[in-house]
Amino acid sequence: MTVNTALDGDIAVITLDRQKALNALSFAQLDALDEAIAQVARSAARGLVVVGAGDKAFCAGADIPELTGRTLHEEHEGSRLGQEVFERISRLRIPSVAVIQGYAFGGGLELALACTFRVATPAARMGLPEIKLGLIPGYGGTQRLPRLIGEGRALELILSGRTLKADEAERIGLVNRVVQEGTPAGIGRDFLVPYLQYGLPALDLARQAVQRGMQTTLEHGLRIERDLSTLAYRTADAAEGMQAFIEKRAPLFKDA
Repeated sequence: MTVNTALDGDIAVITLDRQKALNALSFAQLDALDEAIAQVARSAARGLVVVGAGDKAFCAGADIPELTGRTLHEEHEGSRLGQEVFERISRLRIPSVAVIQGYAFGGGLELALACTFRVATPAARMGLPEIKLGLIPGYGGTQRLPRLIGEGRALELILSGRTLKADEAERIGLVNRVVQEGTPAGIGRDFLVPYLQYGLPALDLARQAVQRGMQTTLEHGLRIERDLSTLAYRTADAAEGMQAFIEKRAPLFKDA
């Protein structure tokens, strides 16, 4: 198996496992990742951790030999496949975190960008080096990176193809945190646990409000927030949360 899925309590862990290829994303691995995401979506998991096997790489990017000698249609469909698989991660109802240990280049960083959060170890190295091959990112990097760190910084990284160390990535907001010790799966679990004390409906609606609002005007974004806020009020978790506040006790959310 090049992609492994496991359930650790209420957290699912997806592991990219092609260590000899630094966990590079072949098209077969993208298909396997797609199935793993579907498996997580069907499960009772309340959070997702994405890691790379071994200590050398989270994911070194696309499988370059597979990218040569293709027709125009095949090139277009390859980009579509990567974008659609990563979009399915982005649209999961549950929060997700990519734990970057070692290399995260090209498609590997684009995979991390599709997750809700990113955590890195001190030895992590990341970037979008496609420009060095005469190419541009094709799995969402040109769209997600500027939304995360701003247009100017994103253009500088994409047009130079340079490599970032973990501390710089944290400083510019590319990763949420740099963690010194622990296994990638353990680091991801520890990061997600504080979020999972809350109800999934509110977590999902809040994330939707931010992500959808980033793609439109402030006026339209406020309308999106208003609608989603109203939906949140209609959940059983909201009723429980407000009643618990009145009664001065901890709420018992049921993801409903």
